[in-house]
Amino acid sequence: MNGYNDNGLKEGYWEHFYPNGNISCKGNYTNGTKDAYWELYWPNGNIWCRGSYINDKRNGYWEVYHTNDKLSYKGNYINGKSFGHWEEYYVNGNLSKKGNYINDEYIGHWEWYESNGNLYEKEFYL
Repeated sequence: MNGYNDNGLKEGYWEHFYPNGNISCKGNYTNGTKDAYWELYWPNGNIWCRGSYINDKRNGYWEVYHTNDKLSYKGNYINGKSFGHWEEYYVNGNLSKKGNYINDEYIGHWEWYESNGNLYEKEFYL
């Protein structure tokens, strides 16, 4: 754990900690870059986000949480950019918006919701 390769770069499984002793993140490095599955935590110990990296870029499915452990958003990344279906949530757990991304840009049908759960806007993006 917390090792270096022959070039002095982080290699293998690592854990990082906040000054208060709580874990801040854990995951694998390959040649000094984040690679494979990672979990990051808020200073209070609650999960902040989890997902996979390839060459320090988010790839695949990710979940991100508010400090109260409620889901903030979930969706997929390709080379660090948002792709596919995404959902975002208010801190109270209600849906905030949902739709699709291609290269970090809205595409297709999107819906936005008020914090009480009522739908208030629909848009279509080309």
